[in-house]
Amino acid sequence: MVAVAERSESANGPVVICQLHWRTDPGLRGLACSDFAATPTAAPDTERGVALEFSTDAERDAFLRRLEDAFAAQRFSNNAAAFEAVKALALDWAGNKDVKGFHW
Repeated sequence: MVAVAERSESANGPVVICQLHWRTDPGLRGLACSDFAATPTAAPDTERGVALEFSTDAERDAFLRRLEDAFAAQRFSNNAAAFEAVKALALDWAGNKDVKGFHW
């Protein structure tokens, strides 16, 4: 049976929980992160991945574009460093997105 994501309610209105995915590719200067995607899920895996709540598709799409921009030029020495950097940026955004005046 496949879990189907549904819109749920939060203090700020309806949300969809999405699992964040990306590619980590080797290069001459180190590992690069790209092709970010957020897949709706009813069973987020925060133990081995990053899951975030989005109020709208536009919010999700804007977040993914910002990730692409933020990581376009960054390179990492190993997979763990790349994962932790993406996770830290995503959780920072999630913790501050409802703060008035916050621009990430």
